[in-house]
Amino acid sequence: MKIIVDADACPVKGIIEEMAAGAGLELIMVSNYHHMIRSNYARVVIVDGSSQSADITIANLTQKGDIIVTQDYGLAALVLAKNAHCIHPQGQIYSLDNIDGLLSQRYVHQKARQAGKRITNPRKRQAQDDIRFKKNLGRLMVEANNN
Repeated sequence: MKIIVDADACPVKGIIEEMAAGAGLELIMVSNYHHMIRSNYARVVIVDGSSQSADITIANLTQKGDIIVTQDYGLAALVLAKNAHCIHPQGQIYSLDNIDGLLSQRYVHQKARQAGKRITNPRKRQAQDDIRFKKNLGRLMVEANNN
């Protein structure tokens, strides 16, 4: 089992690194070359700036039982299909039970934006998001280790 992070805009890289190192897990952070990601623990994989390059790389690196950290619902659906675990940086665990609804919601919001409607921005990150993320990442680490 390893943890793979869609690292470009991930606000919890430090938390992930700390938890992965504490558990002795392999950690891979994938980023395009427009972002300078550095880590003392993780292997950093740099991809080109093309749309979806990081997602494709992450999907290709993913194996059954891995944990993926991403905000991208499409990528989450891909890795869930590979029997991996997946979590949003705010701590929401993606599952086969909720991914279809999230993808549908993304589609509806995209259509509304195309029609000129304003969609509210997500709320600002709060300390509770970090607490929820740590708790749920720990839960996934235990779950993945038991399988």
